[in-house]
Parts: sequence; structure tokens; C-alpha cells
Amino acid sequence: MILDVKDLCSYTDSLIICHGRSTRQVQAIADHLELQIKHDRGLLPIGIEGMVEGKWVLVDYGSVVIHVFYEPIRDYYNLEGIWPDAKQIAVDFE
Repeated sequence: MILDVKDLCSYTDSLIICHGRSTRQVQAIADHLELQIKHDRGLLPIGIEGMVEGKWVLVDYGSVVIHVFYEPIRDYYNLEGIWPDAKQIAVDFE
């Protein structure tokens, strides 16, 4: 899920929220995203938090912040519910 929060938030323009079904899968998703963004865009994150635990990995690119959750943790924190007024950006995976 991608949320456009630029008019609602002072620290970023967009939030990407996704999850994995195990902590290892969360770590793998976050690692893959970092490598793919570096390869495709030449961008390095400002910071990465939570990679060791793999329950909630935050990858910060400034204008875009990626949250990769372990599924039960995503349900608990419900970031989508914190930003109910945020516009959801459609993603086409084809």
C-alpha cells in the first residue's frame, strides 16, 4: 500500500506499507527493496531501522518512507488507520 501523506505529514511525502509472513521474509523484503532501489535509481537510504529483529523494518529515503512489517505487527500498529485521510496510490504489479 502506498499512502500520499505530503499534505498531512511534515517528515515525508509518501509511506509504503507492506508485510511479510515471517521475520526472515521481512528482512528479505527490506534487503531486496534497498538493493533494487539502489540498482534502479542509484539511491541509498538515509537510514534503516529494525533489520536485526525483522519485526518492523523502516527504510527511510526522505520523501518516501518504507515500512516492512511482520504481519501481526502490521495489524497491531495499523498505520493505515493512523492516516485515514491519506490518498491511497494505486500500484500496478503487472
